[in-house]
Amino acid sequence: MRDGERRWRRVVGTPLGLSAAALVLAVLTLAVLGPVLWGDAATAVDTDDILAGPSAEHWAGTDNLGRDILARVLVATRLSMLLALAAVVIAVTAGLVLGSAPFLLGRRSGRLVSAAVNVAVAFPGLLLALFFAVVFGVGATGAVLAIGLSGAPVFARLTQTLVAGVAARDYVSAARVAGVGRLRVLFRHVLPNIAEPLVVNATIGAGGALLSFAGLSFLGLGVQSPSYDWGRLLYDGAGAVYVNPAAALAPGAAVLVAGLAFNLLGESVAKGFGVPVLGEVRGRRRTGSGDATHQDAAHEAAPETARVTDEAPTAEDVVLDVRDLRVTFPGPSGPVRPVRGVSFSVRRGEAVGIVGESGSGKSLTALAVSRLVDDDGTVEASRLAFLGHDLRTTPTPAERRMLGTNLAMVFQDPMTSFNPTQRIGHQLAEVATTHLGMSRREAMDRAVERLDSVRIDDAVERVRRYPHEFSGGMRQRAMIGMGLMGTPALIVADEPTTALDVTVQQQVLDLLAAIRAADDVALVLISHDVTVVGEVCDRVLVMYAGRIVEELPAADLATAARHPYTRALVAAVPDMATDLEAPLATIAGRPVDPAEVPPGCAYAARCPLADARCRAQDPPLESTAGGRVACWHAGEPLPLLEISRPAEDPAEDLAENLVETP
Repeated sequence: MRDGERRWRRVVGTPLGLSAAALVLAVLTLAVLGPVLWGDAATAVDTDDILAGPSAEHWAGTDNLGRDILARVLVATRLSMLLALAAVVIAVTAGLVLGSAPFLLGRRSGRLVSAAVNVAVAFPGLLLALFFAVVFGVGATGAVLAIGLSGAPVFARLTQTLVAGVAARDYVSAARVAGVGRLRVLFRHVLPNIAEPLVVNATIGAGGALLSFAGLSFLGLGVQSPSYDWGRLLYDGAGAVYVNPAAALAPGAAVLVAGLAFNLLGESVAKGFGVPVLGEVRGRRRTGSGDATHQDAAHEAAPETARVTDEAPTAEDVVLDVRDLRVTFPGPSGPVRPVRGVSFSVRRGEAVGIVGESGSGKSLTALAVSRLVDDDGTVEASRLAFLGHDLRTTPTPAERRMLGTNLAMVFQDPMTSFNPTQRIGHQLAEVATTHLGMSRREAMDRAVERLDSVRIDDAVERVRRYPHEFSGGMRQRAMIGMGLMGTPALIVADEPTTALDVTVQQQVLDLLAAIRAADDVALVLISHDVTVVGEVCDRVLVMYAGRIVEELPAADLATAARHPYTRALVAAVPDMATDLEAPLATIAGRPVDPAEVPPGCAYAARCPLADARCRAQDPPLESTAGGRVACWHAGEPLPLLEISRPAEDPAEDLAENLVETP
């Protein structure tokens, strides 16, 4: 049984859901058949039976022309439903446009749209409806526009929140790396994944629109005679309420039942599908604090020797050249800079590893290189070039095509690397149809070929499968295959083995090594596992607090590291020679918060070699015989490392022991 069928069975499997579905079906059936079955009775005038009370012939009595009120209520179902649904369509359409605008327009223009939506949401819906009703005039058309536009801000807020959540997924980032335009990403990858909550909330909105329409018509601003809906009948019946209360009771009951049916159905579907409903979604707020002023001053005050390595290399085989890369985000107490002056280059066929603890800035560096930093972030660099193209400028169509075919991105979580609503083959083929000018058949053939090249069995059948039908390792290999749809010169792999078991990890690493060897592809491998990086890469960049603190050959990682942080990372990894009876080495303290980077060396608070100079002056990244290092005490012998061993008695506090650095 498919997931959709299972969800719908959960909806109608409850008494509330089944009752709501039956009521909605009855209302819709009545809207179709009402004018056919009771149209003549609703228009038949009987001057001999004016304002009659309820009787066997007229269950709800008659109006001031002797027409059957119940028949008119039944016939009015069609117009009431059509007008309410039209208003919902307007509300959802306008909400989609306004809610998607920040994603399409970018940071500055998107903020203006978001601010306008936030102001509109602050006003009560009925007040907005009355305002628009006055603007558009009295009548059914004006009422439809008034109800629709008054509901648009709420749908816009919901859409904006849902779009922001989906836009952060890896498969959207992969599409952007492939050079797919924002509009196509929106329609192909974002909107299909937010369709369920929008449909659910539109169902709930239909009930609210019915009530609002009835209110406008009752006030005389909606449907006008000779046409009539439930609100108009309620208005007419209110004038004779003392003579015949049923004249107002019948249309009021119809509005109540229909509105309740749609609301209950929407709530039931929301629970069954597990999606948010209007009023439960809150806008996300990015957090961050701190002042980066002292960081900038420290960088500017660095000796000129630190800038020697910032000169752009002249070698023709340089694929990626990064000089003085900075990434800044706004914070409540000033700008926050998680990446501070990173410089490195990657040559053709070379594998460069970037290691560091969580929050060191390694993944954000890769996102900046791939142009995937969020709109509220600012990327600055003295040089940021890929295959000679400047990545600091607004991309042209030709540059997007170049990035889409020459830069491949492999993300950390294989489950979020693909759009769950599309088949694997279609997602791989998108690169070929967008940038290589292939037909859909040619692109699918290439997708089969690429899946086969990344060792996925039965690729002809697999291209028709959805991502959830792949295992984690297969999804990761398929993600690599997506990157190979073009002719990549660089693969950026952001912790590609974190979510995989050890055996599958090795398969993915072997695959990356094979691709690199076969096509002379450069590789940037980001990981927190120094062992993996040491085995796969030629060079290693060690990052701490947004800076590169050491660069050295991978072969020297375990034996010739000079920075205390690098040596601590290596020492913290157990190997086959590790004494099982001895406690594991750890690094004392916690990583630095990017919003509160202290003056001087950021690692000083955790470093056993730190002195007053380290806490006052940030060491420059200077060239050494084997690479680069930023430390005032590079290569000096380390004192004893502080580690932890649990006490034999669990009730006792943890005892601190000292062992020598390996």
